[in-house]
Amino acid sequence: MGGGHEHHHHPPPGFGRAFALGVALNTAFVAFEAAAGVLSGSMALVADAGHNLSDVLGLLIAWGASVLATRPPSERFTYGFKSSSILAALANAALLLAATGAILVETLRRLADPQPVAGATMIAVAAAGIVVNGSTALLFMRGRKADLNIRGAFLHMAADAAVSAGVVVAGVMVLLTGRTWIDPVTGLLIVAAIAWSTWRLLRDSVKMALLGVPEGIDEAKVRAFLAARPGVAAVHDLHIWPMSTTETALTAHLVIPGGHPGDGFLHALAHDLEHAFGIGHATVQVETEADEDCALHPSAVV
Repeated sequence: MGGGHEHHHHPPPGFGRAFALGVALNTAFVAFEAAAGVLSGSMALVADAGHNLSDVLGLLIAWGASVLATRPPSERFTYGFKSSSILAALANAALLLAATGAILVETLRRLADPQPVAGATMIAVAAAGIVVNGSTALLFMRGRKADLNIRGAFLHMAADAAVSAGVVVAGVMVLLTGRTWIDPVTGLLIVAAIAWSTWRLLRDSVKMALLGVPEGIDEAKVRAFLAARPGVAAVHDLHIWPMSTTETALTAHLVIPGGHPGDGFLHALAHDLEHAFGIGHATVQVETEADEDCALHPSAVV
């Protein structure tokens, strides 16, 4: 038997416009930055443009997933399309890996054969990137505390503004020293930053796709919490998994020899699980017999 209530974990209204404006701003800047990088011979600008292109695609994927997540369930998709946000994270990781590989190859070629670089152009274009990426981050600032997807978009764009600031520093150093190798080295640092964030994204999205217990939830503590409820003699067949990047579900069998505790017990349990662990979709099966009588009792049985 289950206990719970209706939940809404989608981005607040109005973020469709923020996504649209963010995509438009960054698309225009990517075209401008890539052209400036090619014309000025700056690998750092080309690397940053590649990163920003992946951001545009990432924003589009996140936007699409946020729209799909609001669709109601159907007979075939009984959870709706909530898990599309997990697929979006996997797709973003794949795009970032492809972009990182391409940028790395070109950066290493430039490192082996440094080319003249227009430091002033690097500074001007990267400074524009700080403005564009910073402005895009501000579009998502108001929702960063209420929704993890929005927070991810905010932090990603804020980090890109910091990367552009790094390119500005490289441009200043090229102007002051005349050492062209500084540019491809900066490109390598940008690739390293992208690779680090991509690894974390890939790791987390794969874990979610495999229905791993979400970050911040301790399975042992949840099990102990359930076992400590009044009348509960044992807990088994406990599963905790992400329904989406913002919602978590749980199923469990509770052995209560005294008989079914009533709907009040289930509603209170669902309420406490949400507020103590962030688990908003709990389904609990109450059993009155010993664990061994349940086909799903052994921990190795799924």
